[in-house]
Amino acid sequence: MLLLSLALIFAGSVGGYVVKTDAGRVDVTGITLPTQDGQWVAADIFRPLAASSKNPVPLVVVCPGFERSKETLDSYAIELARRGMAVITIDPYAQGASSSSRQRRSATLEGYGVIPMVEYVASTPNLNYVDKSRIGAAGYSAGGNAVIQAASHFGGRQPRVGRRAQSVEPPPAPTPKPPSKLAAVFVGGYVLTLTDSVLVPVRSNVGMDYAFYDEGAFRNALKHADMRTAPEALRLVNSGLSKDSAITAVEIGRRYGDPVNRTMRVVYNTVNLHPLLPYDPRSIAHVVDYFTTVFGLTPTMPSTDQRWWLKEFFTLVALVGGLLFLVPFGALLLKTPAFAALAKPIPPALPKPGATGTVLYWTTFAVGALLACFLFIPMVLLTFKVFPAASAAQQTWWFPQRINNAVLLWAIANGLLGLLFVWLTYRFFGRRNGVRPEMLGLQTTAGELGRTVLLALAIAGGFFVLLFAAYGVFHTDFRFLFVSAPASFPRRMVLVALMYLPLFFIFYFANSVRVNSAGRFAHQPEWRSLLINGLGNSVGLVLILLIQYASFVGTGTVYWTAEWLFANLLFGIIPMMFLLPLYNRWFFNLTGRVYLGPMVTCLVFVMMMLTSNVCYIPLR
Repeated sequence: MLLLSLALIFAGSVGGYVVKTDAGRVDVTGITLPTQDGQWVAADIFRPLAASSKNPVPLVVVCPGFERSKETLDSYAIELARRGMAVITIDPYAQGASSSSRQRRSATLEGYGVIPMVEYVASTPNLNYVDKSRIGAAGYSAGGNAVIQAASHFGGRQPRVGRRAQSVEPPPAPTPKPPSKLAAVFVGGYVLTLTDSVLVPVRSNVGMDYAFYDEGAFRNALKHADMRTAPEALRLVNSGLSKDSAITAVEIGRRYGDPVNRTMRVVYNTVNLHPLLPYDPRSIAHVVDYFTTVFGLTPTMPSTDQRWWLKEFFTLVALVGGLLFLVPFGALLLKTPAFAALAKPIPPALPKPGATGTVLYWTTFAVGALLACFLFIPMVLLTFKVFPAASAAQQTWWFPQRINNAVLLWAIANGLLGLLFVWLTYRFFGRRNGVRPEMLGLQTTAGELGRTVLLALAIAGGFFVLLFAAYGVFHTDFRFLFVSAPASFPRRMVLVALMYLPLFFIFYFANSVRVNSAGRFAHQPEWRSLLINGLGNSVGLVLILLIQYASFVGTGTVYWTAEWLFANLLFGIIPMMFLLPLYNRWFFNLTGRVYLGPMVTCLVFVMMMLTSNVCYIPLR
């Protein structure tokens, strides 16, 4: 199993590298750009090897959205680079390996880092293989807002000033404006800032794609996502047309205006959900077609010829290998003299429950699932009181992760309730029906606990060594869609982890106790036990999504509106919650105790979550 896990990591990393570099025809390099106020932007440059000072190519700056790192839009980067365009994918401020921002509205005021990156590309002599007259930008969700704000900025939008700063002198006579540094932008999944104040200064070609079933459409002017008559889409198209040519309905996919004059506008309305649109081949084809057109390129392959999904497949293989590695590596370390004493016999399973015990078990199962469901949104609301700075996107050392703070409060509440349920059922039922203390796997000593901590650190350390090695050699990490183990993040994230890990451990330990001390019965097949416990750990969160999308299907509006981004976060959490009981059982079978499993999984899973989310770490 250990050799298999290493083989999967190697094969997935090599495969991801081959796809990302288009089999060696594209060079991928990581850079860090110092920006204003001591900030910095982390980015990857995709440079077609055919690009040179004698053969300059267009360049597109790609910006992901809220809670996303640069790798999440590799789909854009890979397909554009395959077609001869250079690409720079950035980590937005406060995400990935980029610094925090001093601006609370970074996407609006700084383009999430797009604005300084475009300034750099347009002015530096280093990128001599880039045609500076053909610089574009593409973004999704909040990244879509970032790129349209950048287009407005480079088009000559005047900065907002207070009354005291306003001049009483008459405005100077208008002077001809130089060409915008941004020739074209593509706005994905965001229409809220397609307003006159933003669009009027724009002197760039603009394309957009908005999911026909976007969950955030309740915020739009007409409360739906149909772009044919949406005021936002109409304003966008008409911003590139003369008043005499203004339209009253948008024809989806039609190109309006002239790309040579930078007045081209095109609106797409791909049928999908908001979080899935960046992984929809139709939407990615729209991005490819758009930039091929506005940059005047001759298509070398159809836009439907896409290979980005192979990269997702290979990094999934690496992710599976990395997660698989934990258990056999732990088993190997348990055979060494340093940790051999931690391998205890597996305690006897709990007696097979009778009728009353069965009713009690499934009752606590159902109550636990319902509590997990209905505690989540209240914990989201509580974060605004407990963690006000992070909730307001301000730099802070007081739990600086806005979204994960809600998950943390939910985990603490569910962990404490889970421990209470286990104790109550044992105290008033279990010990009277044949459950003995030695069956619970809780016996230990201070020395054993200390050694278990060291073993957990060694196992988790092995995982991260492999992750960093894969990223260092192949520039790929372990990920699939919403589940990722990023290898690129600020060093100070370790300090943030020391803040979150002890509190998250309450939940992870409670889960191990529930799975092994209260959910392991005699004569129950192991696969069935693991399946039940996996469902018990995730069904409450699945219920949140069912409620959210049942309302969406029935009414056209999601059930939780103000908290809809928090609900979307669950797409990445639910798979890990299903796997957690499996790991707790596997490590229990190796040690006969409930402690190693939660220590390892807390270190690995929580670090994966922390490094994948927005973090307002102070710059100083």
